[in-house]
Amino acid sequence: MSNETFDQYNAQAEKLFMGPTRDYAKLAMDYAEKLIEAQMEAARTYSEIGMSQARAALEIKDTQALQQYAEEQQKVAKDLTERVKGDAEKVVAMNQDFVNEARKLVESNVKTASETAAAAQKGK
Repeated sequence: MSNETFDQYNAQAEKLFMGPTRDYAKLAMDYAEKLIEAQMEAARTYSEIGMSQARAALEIKDTQALQQYAEEQQKVAKDLTERVKGDAEKVVAMNQDFVNEARKLVESNVKTASETAAAAQKGK
């Protein structure tokens, strides 16, 4: 096998297999990083809300404070529901972006493979 043939084989392997694999791995890692970041932020926020509510409960010293706490819990529950909904929508959007980018990679790789196959057929 000559160096030229070997170089050509390596170039085709890079174009058809290694390059697309690296591109997909990078896309997957970027997605995982964004997802983990979103989950960490959500966990931090929910933990802060929980700790804040626990501290507020410790401050209850009479029935009036208990009533205020109970009223505040309704607002906190509403806010938390909105936050969870927003976080879920954020994850759905990230998932959709990942799917769209993966689809673009696949389409590009199929096009490249078709072009390579057509060029190989012409070369024969």
